[in-house]
Amino acid sequence: MSLLKQTDYYFNPDGRMVFTRSYHLDRGYCCGNGCKHCPFDYINVNEPRRTLLIANNNKSEGEQQKPRD
Repeated sequence: MSLLKQTDYYFNPDGRMVFTRSYHLDRGYCCGNGCKHCPFDYINVNEPRRTLLIANNNKSEGEQQKPRD
């Protein structure tokens, strides 16, 4: 499988590779590493980290949805 930049991954400001939601969906399962764009609700991440990731993800989604003044 060859990866496509911006479709499957990008580099964050720290220079780390971040896999996209599209990549994860193509892979088809949660790897358990707590990936930023995991579309599987971190199902294979151990507690208590899973709960923290879900809470942080919900918080960031809420911030994105706030209307701007």
